[in-house]
Amino acid sequence: MTNTPIRQTTMMLRGVVLTLLLGIWAPLASSASGQIAPGTDSADPPTTSPASAEPAGPAPGEELSIYVMTMGPGPEVWERFGHNAIRVRDERLGTDIAYNWGMFSFEQEGFLLRFIQGRMLYWMEGFDAQLMANAYAGADRSVWIQELELSPTQRADLRDFLEWNAREENRYYLYDYYLDNCSTRVRDAIDLALGGQLREKTGLIPARMTFRAHTRSLTGGDPLLYTGLMLGLAQPVDRPISVWEEMFLPMELMSRIREMTVVNEAGETVPLVKSEFAAWERTAPLTLADPSSRWLTFTLVGVLAGGVVLLTGVQRARHRSGGALFPWLTTAWAVVTGMLGMVLLGLWVATDHTAAHYNENLFQVNPLLLGLAVLVPLAARGSAVMAGRAARLAVVIAGLSVIGLLARVLPGFTQSNGEIIGLVMPVHLAVAYSLVVLARSRRRPGSADGNAYFRGTDLGQTVVAE
Repeated sequence: MTNTPIRQTTMMLRGVVLTLLLGIWAPLASSASGQIAPGTDSADPPTTSPASAEPAGPAPGEELSIYVMTMGPGPEVWERFGHNAIRVRDERLGTDIAYNWGMFSFEQEGFLLRFIQGRMLYWMEGFDAQLMANAYAGADRSVWIQELELSPTQRADLRDFLEWNAREENRYYLYDYYLDNCSTRVRDAIDLALGGQLREKTGLIPARMTFRAHTRSLTGGDPLLYTGLMLGLAQPVDRPISVWEEMFLPMELMSRIREMTVVNEAGETVPLVKSEFAAWERTAPLTLADPSSRWLTFTLVGVLAGGVVLLTGVQRARHRSGGALFPWLTTAWAVVTGMLGMVLLGLWVATDHTAAHYNENLFQVNPLLLGLAVLVPLAARGSAVMAGRAARLAVVIAGLSVIGLLARVLPGFTQSNGEIIGLVMPVHLAVAYSLVVLARSRRRPGSADGNAYFRGTDLGQTVVAE
């Protein structure tokens, strides 16, 4: 599939967003090493050869310049995470190539199944560096160029590795949004050229934020996207990470190598970045969101929603007209949250999306709610038995929600999900209370068959005089 680099990058990030929201998002367990396409064989990557006795002349690699190209975030959802590539300029051959690991195709064999399973195959490909920079500048996304201070031998070895990696039999890898993406591949290639110095200097240093906090910062401007991500992301994204891992973001990689020093082949300590300039700077303002939790805002929304449910439930118990909305609201709530629970459960038990494994949000949204979605309409049709069962099931669901809150003080329950608890638990409590009150009201003397509170025009039923 042939497309411009920016188009491929757009598809990549759109895939990330849609995958999480639909329950098919990238995992956190893939290896950081290269993956080979199924059914192919690959020679080992090139290694440094010992120096041979040759006539004096330019050392291999003298003609090369190595750069990290970093493309800043854009205003669209799929552009907010940025992008990067390694640029190799060869003065002798007159080439200027940007190697980009953010490529995938909807036309690849088994794409849909891989997409669902969290086993997306991405690949690396080289593009004309100037055309690539122009494409991002044309989209008003900043482009920064950092030249690396590498020896001629290191430059030549890195160039050889990139050319090897770009071959058809070597280019494919299993994409992982946090641990194995376009930016981690750039990081790993630089580390390879430096003989492991990059990882040695950053692997044990704590990062300034977790994976979740970075995600909050980059998606906070879109409430729907933000909520979907906070719902689907589980315990793995809340663990402390290192600076090495934090470089999964292109902007973090750019910032970290700017500050770094390395030991060159002469034993001297030198800055890793030799020079830096902005090929294009974004003209429109772009503001990142506060990476802290928004639990208070979500809780206020949850309390308001729960208040509406509770109000309609009380009116229902008192046989007032406003109560006609209660079965509709409760059923809709149960269907939506129950389906979300199915998605979260499927992500955990049936896919490789380990970023969504061990999701404590299953205390808040779980498949049990689909049972409530069935019982409430049946109760609305006049079944006293179903009304009692709906009340009992609602109490269980609300109890699980409360347990999910209390469990946060226990060891092993480390997920930062206060926002989801604040949004969901007030509604669960309101539904449970309302159904219990309604179930009890039908047992009052003079309530006839006990179905008056559930009968009427609800859910398409005909008015019945009792």
